[in-house]
Amino acid sequence: MSALTLRLPDEKYQRLKDMARHRGQSVNRLLDEVTSLLLAEFDAETRFALRAKRGSGKSERGLELLAKAGSN
Repeated sequence: MSALTLRLPDEKYQRLKDMARHRGQSVNRLLDEVTSLLLAEFDAETRFALRAKRGSGKSERGLELLAKAGSN
């Protein structure tokens, strides 16, 4: 596990502490959850971009497959 020094404005840090306390967890755990959500979002965007790139120029084939699926 790694340690990270994060500089935040005092007001933002206080709000994070209040939020963590309200949720019954530490600021560390709260930030761990937030970074997990951000990384999951980034991973989804990356997968989508890769799939879009693979499908580039294949719109006719995609429409054929949709039509075929709709006829079942």
